[in-house]
Amino acid sequence: MKIKTLLYVSLIFLIGCTTKQKQLKEIDPSTYWGKNPWPEIRKKRINKLLPNALQEAKVDCWLVLCRENNNDPLADHIGGENTGGSAVFLFYNDDRGFHSKVFSPIGESTALDELNIHDEVVSVPRGISTIDLAINFIKNKNFETIAINSSTSNSIADGLSYTQRKEIENLLGKDSKKLISSSELVYNWLSIKLPEEVAILTKAAKLTAEFQIEAYKTVIPGKSTDADIAKFLKQKMLDYGVKDGWSPDQNPNVNSGPDRGHSHATNKIIMPGDVIQIDFGIKVYDRWVSDIQRFAYVLKNDEVKAPENIQFYWESGKAGNRAALNAMKPGVKGIDVDKAQRILMKKAKSEFVMWSTGHPVGYVAHDVGPNLGGSQSTHVRPASEKKLKEGMTFAFDGFHAWKLSDTTLKTISVEEMAVITKDRARYLTKPQENLILIPSKN
Repeated sequence: MKIKTLLYVSLIFLIGCTTKQKQLKEIDPSTYWGKNPWPEIRKKRINKLLPNALQEAKVDCWLVLCRENNNDPLADHIGGENTGGSAVFLFYNDDRGFHSKVFSPIGESTALDELNIHDEVVSVPRGISTIDLAINFIKNKNFETIAINSSTSNSIADGLSYTQRKEIENLLGKDSKKLISSSELVYNWLSIKLPEEVAILTKAAKLTAEFQIEAYKTVIPGKSTDADIAKFLKQKMLDYGVKDGWSPDQNPNVNSGPDRGHSHATNKIIMPGDVIQIDFGIKVYDRWVSDIQRFAYVLKNDEVKAPENIQFYWESGKAGNRAALNAMKPGVKGIDVDKAQRILMKKAKSEFVMWSTGHPVGYVAHDVGPNLGGSQSTHVRPASEKKLKEGMTFAFDGFHAWKLSDTTLKTISVEEMAVITKDRARYLTKPQENLILIPSKN
């Protein structure tokens, strides 16, 4: 009998191990994600999108200075992430077309040239300044406008240090008056995503939504906490080999109580009658970021559906999200997308929500591009006046806010992701149609 029992237990153990191995195999990150597509996408972005971005910004030449340890934020977008000594990257249009030329220290020039990104990599011997050579080249080309990464409005276009700028100005002499900010150029370039990138963001958005739905299935009212949901999602990220879409301490933001804004999940116990918000994003290939929210309601003991008021709040927020999507198309300003759903918020008697309807998402959660906000602000950000273009990707909300019994505020923010197409916008993944219902008893 003992032998039979031992054999039975051993068999169950082996089956369990086999099942676990199969599950791990199904989500093996190296198999699931495959080879990182960034090198080829980066090259295509430079050669296909950058020439047009230069023209739109009325820039003849763009100068990016990369260096070791304190590199430019755009270094890995142009192939300068492994720079040791100062390397100067030049991108320009002339009567022969678009060109990219790099003056690189000899120690890094071979590897940079082998990336096969740039038209020409000039290997500069030790003791000779790459910046001197680059400035001499610029003077000989007699460019009218030279963009550099100094910006008061775009942090990613503000990578040039004060000392680097002074050196460039001194070498240019009287031609330093030709220097302009690269803000508009970088905006034009980074705000547009290639179809290959949209496909990656679509996969990330789908996973982000699926993880959240799985997380809600683990909730035990009266026992589970907001932090428990966050821990579940952190484990899913580990299983799939992805990183946080933004600050790890605040991703995911799980909240079953009053509004907390951008914050961390607490040990608040989830109770019947709670509306739960998950704001969650993942980073895939260490490059592209998602940002999606999913909402649930915890049924009370005698409930089989959400109360009428909660259902109204949900439908109101969802309607705002759909109105925003319908307003999104090439040529429309960001402020007008915000206005489209604010009209519905007013009709639904929603409390005021300070957040913009949406924001660009791609390389970071709050990416470069038009801001979908400002219609109810006294001071409208310039980015809200920018027009949407084909290839831009956004995360955007439909809002409804109401006061709880203690006068604190609770907001449903139906956040989805979308891409701008030729004549409209489309969701990257299936949007949440119904409020997820969690029974109070298992």
